[in-house]
Amino acid sequence: MENYTTTFGNSAADAAPQERASFIRKTYLHLAAAILAFIGLEFYLFNSGIADMIAETMFGFSWFIVLALFMGVAFLANWWANSSTSKPMQYMGLGLYIVAEAIIFVPLLYIAANFSGGGINTIIKAGIVSLGLLAGLTAVVFITKKDFSFLGPILTIGGFVALGFIAASLLFGFSLGGLFAFIMVGFAATAILYSTSNVLHQYHPTQHVAASLSLFASIALMFWYILTIFNSSDD
Repeated sequence: MENYTTTFGNSAADAAPQERASFIRKTYLHLAAAILAFIGLEFYLFNSGIADMIAETMFGFSWFIVLALFMGVAFLANWWANSSTSKPMQYMGLGLYIVAEAIIFVPLLYIAANFSGGGINTIIKAGIVSLGLLAGLTAVVFITKKDFSFLGPILTIGGFVALGFIAASLLFGFSLGGLFAFIMVGFAATAILYSTSNVLHQYHPTQHVAASLSLFASIALMFWYILTIFNSSDD
């Protein structure tokens, strides 16, 4: 049984080495569990036929509304996951976010599985590349121990710009093209650097659930745009 004494508000960087190591281990175990839960949920949705219904419904629905709903759910999930008073609420937030990601990914995975030249292999390749980049970027942060918190304002501005382009494409019906997907992969890589740096320098040792959600969100964004690129190249 681990017995640590901490004061809420202190970051893991200021914690005792054993406590810091425990926080990092828990964060990445939760991240691994989130990725496996996402994969398991998608496997269930596609093998049960529910994914076909979700895809058909979402293809006929306004993606502007879908994106707005997803952002609302993501905000709520992050708020719950960052709760400082309720551990069950933290897990509810992480679970809600995983479900939301699984649902919004259904149409893209449906296209990859049924209409790309590589089929299911396209999804597997995109997943391997995404995890490989995650491992490489994580290694950069842990080896250099550099604080990338300065990327926060850049990501905020870049996120609003990206949302503006996405909203404009949905409203006016134009394609963002492959260049935008490559730019967004770079944006997601930057987000992974930022989130990983926060694991070392910003989060409190009790916030492993929130930290894992932040990392999961970044890797999901990267996977989305890498899969988009692979779908285009396999046409």
